[in-house]
Amino acid sequence: MLTLTDNQQPIMSGAIHYFRLLKSDYKDRLMKLKACGFNTVETYVPWNLHEPEKGKFVFDGHFDIECFLQTAAELDLAVILRPGPYICSEWDFGGLPAWLLKDKNMVLRCYCEPYLKHVDDWFDAFIPRIVPYLSTNGGPIIGVQVENEYGSYGDDKKYLTHIKEGLIRRGVDVTLFTSDGGPDHMLTGGTLPDVYKTVNFGSAADWNFSQLRKRQPDLPVMCMEFWDGWFDHWEVPHHTRPSHEVVQVFEDMLAHNAHVNFYMFHGGTNFGFYNGANFYNDANAQGYGATATSYDYCALLTEAGDITETYLAIRECMEKHFGPIPYEIPANTTKKAYGKVNFTKQALLFDNLNNLTTKKESAMAENMEYYDQDFGYILYRTHVEGPRGDVGIHLTQIHDRAQIFINDEEVAVYKRGEKQELSRNIPSEGITLDILVENMGRINYGPQLKDYKGLVGGLTIAGCYHFGYDVYNLDMKDLSKLEFKDTIEKTNKPCFYQATFTVDEAHDTFLKFENLTKGFVLINGFNIGRYWNVGPQETLFVPSGLLKEGENEIVIFEQHEAKEPSIEFIDYAILG
Repeated sequence: MLTLTDNQQPIMSGAIHYFRLLKSDYKDRLMKLKACGFNTVETYVPWNLHEPEKGKFVFDGHFDIECFLQTAAELDLAVILRPGPYICSEWDFGGLPAWLLKDKNMVLRCYCEPYLKHVDDWFDAFIPRIVPYLSTNGGPIIGVQVENEYGSYGDDKKYLTHIKEGLIRRGVDVTLFTSDGGPDHMLTGGTLPDVYKTVNFGSAADWNFSQLRKRQPDLPVMCMEFWDGWFDHWEVPHHTRPSHEVVQVFEDMLAHNAHVNFYMFHGGTNFGFYNGANFYNDANAQGYGATATSYDYCALLTEAGDITETYLAIRECMEKHFGPIPYEIPANTTKKAYGKVNFTKQALLFDNLNNLTTKKESAMAENMEYYDQDFGYILYRTHVEGPRGDVGIHLTQIHDRAQIFINDEEVAVYKRGEKQELSRNIPSEGITLDILVENMGRINYGPQLKDYKGLVGGLTIAGCYHFGYDVYNLDMKDLSKLEFKDTIEKTNKPCFYQATFTVDEAHDTFLKFENLTKGFVLINGFNIGRYWNVGPQETLFVPSGLLKEGENEIVIFEQHEAKEPSIEFIDYAILG
């Protein structure tokens, strides 16, 4: 049996996140992992996906962890499980549920009793589900992580001990481990004396393993995250990494007789609104950056699960070190170009507000979480009385992108971190001011983790607070009541477009959005993610599991203008 703390049989693991691909694709990706010579799969577990509302637990549907574990077991793959409660992973709020932010006094990722009460409730619901899959019970799970890269965030050993003991108390009796960066402050802050320690890095194996051996001289070294690629932010070029670099670092690790987990073996997709974000404050980058929908990561498999040059190079390396691999490489899935689809119906957002949500009256323009909203958009509507001279309308903080409308006409678009004030002469009859704010993804790493969305800090006019708002919480989870019109009129206002298209056979495909500006797409009611013409990605992946033979529906929400109300399904990805 594979064991993290024994290197008689090296653990060769690859990260595949069950929540970044459909259940119908689990077997294909895991078979490709095995055919590359790997013996283990690693996955995080996002708390916010499984407890979207306090006390409401969801473990079925497209993202089914027990199905993933069962499939791994059937293929004789071991599993490394990383249940957090925080996971980072370029995932919204690092996997923490947004409803934690309802309590302004909540202190995250430390020994704060209100926070730990929610963590314990989550573990009570989740951990018993995975105990039968532990290797000690005949299952595939050989290791479970305590928190995640905690040394990059804090140093509360009482908190880490609580997480560790909570896992043990609920029946986890396989190897527990931590993972952190190699610098001393990270390994000091993020580890526990009696828990197996691992490191995360993308290069410099000798140095990182030397750091680990200082603290753990008698156990095998392990890279729990070998960053073989990197993730993309919107407005930033697509990341790639040459295969020879990946092979060289892998060879360096094998020279240490190390266990290795490739992060990522298969990246997948940030479906829906679950992408995370980062906040940078250094010489290389500044400010907020939202992670793109594609989580291709330049991994060994593409976003669509196809074999890459790096896959073949690593497989060759595996055979050189461990002998012939007795499995054929599974074929890539068939891709289909279904062609152009013209939208035939439209529904203006402002005409459908009451079909999407129930209006709330609010004295202040509060953040999204105050109104029990997690994802999507929020609209603040208010009347500003006149007459007033040329006054400044100041939005204190926009998280993350706001479209400003005066009397139903867009007058400005502001992004987080930009100047957020406009000047207007208010006539005697006053104006109607609409502020539509998009939550583009909560920060998932670092000290800015507590990331409220919407307007954070309210709105002032001429330096004075403005009161009295109608608030529309637009989480976009139920679009069934939209009233579509059968004619398409050109507009630059936020608008839904709908069409149907026919599929003879369901195959993977890619949606090209070159005629659109910014928004998101639903295929047969499933949110496949955001698009934005700033790039880098120019297509959205549509897995075959979302399509059906015959008629299919596509709905998009376009925040600005569709140059032409159409999209095109092509048979290849364009990631920048």
